[in-house]
Amino acid sequence: MNAITKPSSYKNEVNKLIGQLEGMLPKEQFQVFATDAKQLATNHNAPLRLNVGEKAPQFSLPNASGEQVNLANLLEKGSLVLTFYRGVWCPYCNLQLKLLQDALPQISAAGANLVAISPMSPDSSQGAIKENELTFEVLSDLGNKVAKKFTTVFKNSDAAINAMNDLGYDFYSFYDDKSAELPVSAVFVLDKSGKVIFAKSEGGDYRERVEVQEILAVLV
Repeated sequence: MNAITKPSSYKNEVNKLIGQLEGMLPKEQFQVFATDAKQLATNHNAPLRLNVGEKAPQFSLPNASGEQVNLANLLEKGSLVLTFYRGVWCPYCNLQLKLLQDALPQISAAGANLVAISPMSPDSSQGAIKENELTFEVLSDLGNKVAKKFTTVFKNSDAAINAMNDLGYDFYSFYDDKSAELPVSAVFVLDKSGKVIFAKSEGGDYRERVEVQEILAVLV
């Protein structure tokens, strides 16, 4: 790697974030989200559907501008980092996306590209780009058709959705369907042939995420 600044640790940053959220959110809603995260950790402790050594399935998805982006074309440019996230309303997703954006110079220097995928609509993906000042592709996997081939997809709990509503966020407004299905966050690195050389998820607890340093280590 080159001498670009070492990326921040997600674990360090998320502890700060959790403290901020605990101070900002009403106690009842904060507890709902904490309980939900713990339950998801129990339910989805081995979420990966695609593992190291396997070939990634081909896909074509719209980006935030509505243009189709397909895996074959992405791989023509080099290896690829794929991250699956829940949505722009999720502060933990936003933190991970920001840290990946910070590491983009290092990812590019290693000859790799970076793509983030969520089930949000392209319009909502625009929101993720603006919120986190992203300069990499953000794709919309409507119905989680691609996500289901890479990681576990689950239905967001009514309690979590209602807690969001209480805070003024309409969960369903970010999506083009009412399934309430979300992917368990996961990161994959594909080589130029489309073979998986890194696959990791920290499980269903969405407060836990793969460290950027682990991704960069694979790209060296």
